[in-house]
Amino acid sequence: MVVSLLAFVVPVVDGVGEPAVATLVAIGPFLLVAAAALVVDTDTVLFELFARPGDRRDGALYGLAGFSLAAAGTAVLAVEFELPAAIYVGAVLLLSFGNLVGQAVRYWTGDPFLATAGFVGGGFLAGSVAQAIATGVAALPGTWQTIAFLAASGSLLAALLREVLFKRDDVLVMVSVVLLLWFLGALPVEISTTRIAVALAVTVVLGYASFALDTASLPGMLTGVLLGLLTIVLGSYGWFAMLIAFFGIGGLASKYQYDNKLDRGIAEENEGARGSGNVLANSLVALFAVVGAAASGRLGVPEAIFFFAFAGAVGAALADTLSSEVGGLFDNPRLITTLRVVEPGTDGAVTWQGELVGVGGAAIVAGIAFVAFEPVTALGAGVVVAAGVVGMTVDSLLGATIEGWLCGNQGVNFLATLAAALAGAILAAGVGLTL
Repeated sequence: MVVSLLAFVVPVVDGVGEPAVATLVAIGPFLLVAAAALVVDTDTVLFELFARPGDRRDGALYGLAGFSLAAAGTAVLAVEFELPAAIYVGAVLLLSFGNLVGQAVRYWTGDPFLATAGFVGGGFLAGSVAQAIATGVAALPGTWQTIAFLAASGSLLAALLREVLFKRDDVLVMVSVVLLLWFLGALPVEISTTRIAVALAVTVVLGYASFALDTASLPGMLTGVLLGLLTIVLGSYGWFAMLIAFFGIGGLASKYQYDNKLDRGIAEENEGARGSGNVLANSLVALFAVVGAAASGRLGVPEAIFFFAFAGAVGAALADTLSSEVGGLFDNPRLITTLRVVEPGTDGAVTWQGELVGVGGAAIVAGIAFVAFEPVTALGAGVVVAAGVVGMTVDSLLGATIEGWLCGNQGVNFLATLAAALAGAILAAGVGLTL
């Protein structure tokens, strides 16, 4: 935490004097720390103060050196490549303070969930304060709403990466957070006080509920919360309502008659709790559509194109989830490519009951779009249902043809939602809904 405070050198020197000199001054302190970390004697108090378990095995402070080198490398982006100094400082401090608070909570409670919550909370507060201070020091434009949004997004991404990767891989985490916040900060989005407050409150509450009800693992919960936050802020409450319908109904469908599914060999792993890979595979295309909508003005593409792509992808994800989770409970499924009766759980197998429920899932998303967005007419709702059915069908076709040898289930889910997004965008454009 103390070492991370050296990041405040960047807003002080940014734009002052020759760029080469400013860069040297910005990265110099971190390079000195990294060099010292690699040569410090293992018998000293300084080594014990900074050593992690792996450092003691290796006989060098590689953790501190890696953190310092990552901070120095990203400082170059701030001084030489127009990365906003506030974002840089916020990213470095949210990681270090988040680490500190998370470790303290883990020490006191021993609860992994509370430790992760401590990391996110500590990182959010530190990232917000650091951005605010750096903004004032460097006389940069910025609002507290944007600062809070970036701090929350960075803290959630950092926590997620620490769960799915090696927990001490601070280099990759720091670089990833810096790049995400740089990208989000460049989007032409005005964030109101109400929007950011609702986004923070709703996503945290629903994220905790999904974890407490075991509908998502800890990484899956973090992924869902991050996606929800981005959807509310970059999209709208209506976009989020469609997304949360998939998370909520899909999660409950995975739990439905779980013991029966377990006996039939078709149950989701981890007692139906969806992990980050599953959540991302079903939601990544929708996230791209949200970001595209936020940048639609600069891209010269109507926002409605991205809206129907988003709705189609979410409709397909829910349709496919319901089709497999409910349809798999019925006997005599048929392979979609040959209509031959196969064993339940066979990739690409469908039942008429599952297909019917799947269409209902797409219709739920279409109904939300119809109610939440006045411009979405009955024709627009029909486009969403059609796109969802296309995605569900593509999922079954890919499951029967390439799943297991060219890609896994998550790859098939991603391709199916991509097909649905393209279908929604193309159908909407074809019937003139983007005008």
